[in-house]
Amino acid sequence: MADAFIFDCEFLTAEGAPSRFWCGPFDPDPVVAQIGIVRLGLEGDYTIAETKRLYVVPPDREGGRQALDPLFTRLTGIDEQVIEAEGLALKQALAEVETFCGGAKLWSWGKDEFNMLAISCYVEGIVPPIPVTRFGNACQLLLKAGMPYEDLKVTRSNTLSAYFGIEHAPLRGHDALDDALSVAYTMQHLLNDGRLKPSDFD
Repeated sequence: MADAFIFDCEFLTAEGAPSRFWCGPFDPDPVVAQIGIVRLGLEGDYTIAETKRLYVVPPDREGGRQALDPLFTRLTGIDEQVIEAEGLALKQALAEVETFCGGAKLWSWGKDEFNMLAISCYVEGIVPPIPVTRFGNACQLLLKAGMPYEDLKVTRSNTLSAYFGIEHAPLRGHDALDDALSVAYTMQHLLNDGRLKPSDFD
């Protein structure tokens, strides 16, 4: 395997929705609105070879699009104008993910595929185009590399690289690409340090 692909998603939320598990009468369905992917080379010096950021028109159950809650915009910086100008239909966005990754395994900090595929595709009424077997949980790689489980449980994707003291250009938390980069920088660091091996990404 020549590359590892690390991705992250931003999905809709509203004030108090996480504590209600998105079950309140006015909570949006937690469908994907942004996808970020990083291609990390698994040969040589483990360079970050390429990145991609996609905006997705968040579908609603009636075949339209869900409005963005102000909290979501404050967290992510994504507003209605961005979605109108750059948003792709879910099916097109997922096709671009497949083209970018070329059938390789995708890793996220946790299980972002559930929002990107299981929930979003269900609401959109389409069959998920990528099987669940193609996804890996990067938390398992960190455990393998020796990160204490108690630390792992309270560390988020956007704070992971800071946990390891990795220096890099500033990143914005709750941006899908920047959060994926935080994880990718950490994987790069652990590969260079010998705490992970390229075969761990198989």
